Amino acid sequence: AGLKRLLLNVSRAVTHDILITFSPTAGPSRLNTTGKGKAGKIHLPREIFRSLSSRTVPVVVTVLNIQQFDMFKEANQTAQVLDNTVVGITVGDSSISGLQDPVKLTFPHRELPQSVTPQCVFWDPSKGQAGGWRSTGCVTQPGDKGTVCSCDHLTFFTLLLNQALDGSTTKALMAVATVGCGVAMAFSIFTMAFCIFIRCRFRFEETVRVNLGLHMNLVGSLFLLNLAFLLSSGLSGRTHPSTCSVLGGLTHYCLLCCFTWTALEGCQLYLLFVKVLGIYIPHYLGKLCLVGWGFPVLVVGVAGGIGSYGEYNIRTTDHQVIAHLCWITSEHLLVHYITNCGYFGLIFLFNMAVFGVVTQKSCSLQGTGAVQGYRKPWKVALVAAGLFCLLGATWALAFLTYGISSTPMLYVFTILNSLQGIFIFIWLVILYYPKTKETTGSLSYIIRHDKNTTASQ
Repeated sequence: AGLKRLLLNVSRAVTHDILITFSPTAGPSRLNTTGKGKAGKIHLPREIFRSLSSRTVPVVVTVLNIQQFDMFKEANQTAQVLDNTVVGITVGDSSISGLQDPVKLTFPHRELPQSVTPQCVFWDPSKGQAGGWRSTGCVTQPGDKGTVCSCDHLTFFTLLLNQALDGSTTKALMAVATVGCGVAMAFSIFTMAFCIFIRCRFRFEETVRVNLGLHMNLVGSLFLLNLAFLLSSGLSGRTHPSTCSVLGGLTHYCLLCCFTWTALEGCQLYLLFVKVLGIYIPHYLGKLCLVGWGFPVLVVGVAGGIGSYGEYNIRTTDHQVIAHLCWITSEHLLVHYITNCGYFGLIFLFNMAVFGVVTQKSCSLQGTGAVQGYRKPWKVALVAAGLFCLLGATWALAFLTYGISSTPMLYVFTILNSLQGIFIFIWLVILYYPKTKETTGSLSYIIRHDKNTTASQ
């Protein structure tokens, strides 16, 4: 592998096309017979040499294995370079572009999965700060045994393998997401109304009232997120770019609010089940609201300041745009990875640790027989599932929606997140609604019992 070169001396007298083979292991070579094996092919048209002077000029073909070199690596690149191979072609010391008869490169490969689409690209050093891949002037012709790239200029080329969805799958996912957003919004309204009802109708201790306030804010952020998604997907492509940028920022803000309130739910559970003694913070819920709704404003403000929001296109395997969204643009994917993937990843790890502590304490109370209301296995499972959703576990499925098996996981992710509002609603009804005068089945009883146990110890 590594750097392989083939230098041919040609002149204006060339009256035929030149055919060269290249391989990441064997390098390039002049092709005199039919190519064999998995070697790629380079077809240089006569048009290139007609524009040259009568002098002899070198034709240099460079084959690079970029896995061994710290080059040709675009920032935020999600697509895979086929065999880590980049092929560079130069003729003389002049820049050649605008060819009527294109240069053709055949990249050999086995049959690609349906979730992967090849794309012919070239390296543009002027893209971004350190350069990047572009496809302008190149036509991709995929085949079962290889992909032909026809380009109208000479430079460094490669074949990117992009993860993509077919048209029918994308339309189905968009339909499921749209219906799911409507269902989630409806149950978010039910949940907020239920929380308001039981806070006003029944007298709970301050801890439970704070918990209900937390749940209302989390569900409210879910409602706003679903509404923002419907607006961004419905109005994208039909509005002014500045309006789409505002919708993209609004959607990002609502998503960050959901993540932040999920983290605050985990912090509250930690305080209740781990730090069970001496907890009193003045205006506690108000301060949580300041963090839950205020912190995302700072993040979105910084992201919007660098122009991160705009129209984001969802493409199919044949490069057709199947859907438009007002979201973070493709040029600023690093913002998405840091503020969404990275931020949620930290929250998820913390919340799962809290979930483990809560589960362990609940099981220990079950063993002592202190909580009689939770002895039914179905009720224990339902409460655990609701708590799991409350801590944002369904969002973690997004990390599994990459690769060949991404399509099934996308369906699971879309459906479960649509049902998140339903799970939280059922969880709150079972957990908080006092069917009898006793509250042995409520979270407040578990907390009080744990406090008494800790105090006695």
